Amino acid sequence: MSTDSPESAGSTPAASASEEHYAIVPRRVSFDWDETPLHWIPDEPTATHVINVLHLLLPAGERWFVKVFKEGLPLVTDPVLLKDVKGFMGQEATHSVQHAYVLDHLAAQRLETADFTKYVDLLFEKLLGEQPPLGAPIPTQEWLRFRLAVVAAIEQFTAVLGNWVLHAEGLDRARADEVMLDLLRWHGAEEVEHRSVAFDMYQHCGGTGTPRYARRVAAMGITAPVMLYLWVWGSAYLIRHDPQLAGRLRLSPKEFNRAIGKGLLPTWRELGAAIPRYLRRSYHPSQEGSLRKAVEYLAESPAARAAAAVAARTAIA
Repeated sequence: MSTDSPESAGSTPAASASEEHYAIVPRRVSFDWDETPLHWIPDEPTATHVINVLHLLLPAGERWFVKVFKEGLPLVTDPVLLKDVKGFMGQEATHSVQHAYVLDHLAAQRLETADFTKYVDLLFEKLLGEQPPLGAPIPTQEWLRFRLAVVAAIEQFTAVLGNWVLHAEGLDRARADEVMLDLLRWHGAEEVEHRSVAFDMYQHCGGTGTPRYARRVAAMGITAPVMLYLWVWGSAYLIRHDPQLAGRLRLSPKEFNRAIGKGLLPTWRELGAAIPRYLRRSYHPSQEGSLRKAVEYLAESPAARAAAAVAARTAIA
């Protein structure tokens, strides 16, 4: 569970329900995309679209997180974890909606994404749906446990990416669009904020001993290559269909690495190192990122501050 306070961020966990507990609270943010250009990192279409893959994957992916956790709620017997899970679900539902709005914004700029997102929908709604695909004879409990393990594996990467974007000064130097940067950092901060919840949910519901650990390893073994494939495919798709590029650019390792060198994308090492960390038996996601940094950003985020003001007025009324 997300047991560390901002002061103890980064420490290894194992706090009990009686210790100070950091509350995970959904923020009903909104963003105005009217002034955001298609290439929101100026003169950097490759970096722009590599990051834009988030908008392709997250609307369906985070809706799926919520559905899987909803299935698992009856199995949760720890009241502290139950509260964390409900907070996680509220945050992920908001993430899904806000990234879907970005897809509408891309469509308004003549960059249609439906030919890609239909495959993302197929992945989450059919292949990873409530019933095993193709009638596979997998017991209901085991299928739920496997999908909870996949959520935990994905959340390992979202925590790493969230921590990266909170520290990505290269995006500031490149004069990235302020609204998009706020969306990414608000989302990244909440990923760091709830970085332990999916893991704790899996550990709680995934059985015990070696089978639980083996399932966690297997889920990461599937998740990591699938995510890499989707990201490369999605980046290439967006660049190829970008109406402003008109086919003049293709995704290439040279352009990708150039963007990494400018601090516009995370390094391969940052992403790759997240896997062996996760596979350690003693691992816990509270070791990822800085909760203090996340909380500090959420206190200054324009969207989060506006959402807090609306919530306060509503509470008074």
